[in-house]
Formats: sequence, structure tokens, C-alpha cells
Amino acid sequence: MELRLETKADEHEVENLTRESFWDVYRPGCSEHYVLHLLRKSAAFIPELDYVMCSSGKIVGSIVYSRMFYAGKSSAAGEGSYTENPDVVMFGPVCVAKEYQGQGIGSQLIRYTQEKAKSFGYKAVLITGNPAYYSRFGFRTAAEEYNVLLPGMSLNEDTSYFMGLELECGYLKTHAGVYMYDVSFEPPAHDTEEFDRHFPPKKKREPLSGDLSIENF
Repeated sequence: MELRLETKADEHEVENLTRESFWDVYRPGCSEHYVLHLLRKSAAFIPELDYVMCSSGKIVGSIVYSRMFYAGKSSAAGEGSYTENPDVVMFGPVCVAKEYQGQGIGSQLIRYTQEKAKSFGYKAVLITGNPAYYSRFGFRTAAEEYNVLLPGMSLNEDTSYFMGLELECGYLKTHAGVYMYDVSFEPPAHDTEEFDRHFPPKKKREPLSGDLSIENF
């Protein structure tokens, strides 16, 4: 296995890997490959934390990072003006080829880039995901632990999927408030469908009651 920075030549292969990894997982089809495509063009994207895992020349895992935006301490999540926070980052999409899952590749990508982020001077990482999985890397529920929220989030709802990790001890506790992801994470559904035409046709499953919308990604 080889862990290395992504190159320009890798981009379509990584987008296809992302599509295959997320297809029909959270909703019929997926948008994560288009999110990745848009994110690379954003000023919030962090190229020095854009890593892939390779096996015999084939890319089997990927992780990317971007900077978060901060509205400060607000009486209601979603109020205030957001500015890019140079100290707080998030990762995602992160994916591993289905035939390589369960081999610790995702853990290697996360742990390695966490240390890289810390060495670059970033103070904290925020993510959304499965708390049972991400707690093993030191992530804690952001709202309960640090009073850190996403726009529109209420402390009266289940916020366990939004998690934080301090790379500098005490940073999030002293920088509580509302944070927001880059706009790349909310692509219009029509644009996502158009972008998907660049890949081999795939059949979508039927919608389920617990599906996430693109806006919930």
C-alpha cells in the first residue's frame, strides 16, 4: 500500500471511487463525487491534505480536507455573518473501495492526515458521521462537548452526528459558536445529475424514509 498526495491526473479516478463508495448508501444514487469535484475548485480546499491510498497502482482510498466558516457565538444557530476560519478544518468525502473495506485503510487515512493537519498548525477538526466509528479517533459530540453547532442546529435535537476533535487542547471550548461547511457541500440536484453523466450509468435504488437529502450531507 502507498499513501501519497493526490495528483491532477488522479482526479477522475478518485471521483469515480467516491461515486462507487457512496452510491445508494445515504440516498438513491449519491452526490459526494460532485461535492468533491466542486470542492477542489473552492478557496476552502486544502491541497496539502488531499491524500489517496494506492494498491498495485490502483487508488483504493481517498480523503480530502477543507476549511470551515465561523459565525461566532450566536443566540441561534444560523444567525450572523460567516467568515473563513483559518484554524478549523473538516474532512470529507472520505472513502475506501468496497472490496478493500475492513482492512484499516480508512483509519490510516484519517490518523495520518490528522497528524499532518496538526503539524500545519490547524487547531481543530469538525466532521459529520457515525459517532460509533469516529469516536475511536478522539472525536466528541461537538454541541455537547464544545457548544459548537451547525447552522439551524438545536441543542434539543440529536446532534451526535456532528463531532469535533481538538488538535490544540482547549481550542474549541474557547471558540464556541456556529460553524458552516463550504457551499460545495450543497450542490443543486439538477447539477449533480448533469455531472453524473460523465460516469458509467448506474441504477438508483428506491427512496427510503430515512434517506438524507443533498442538503443534509
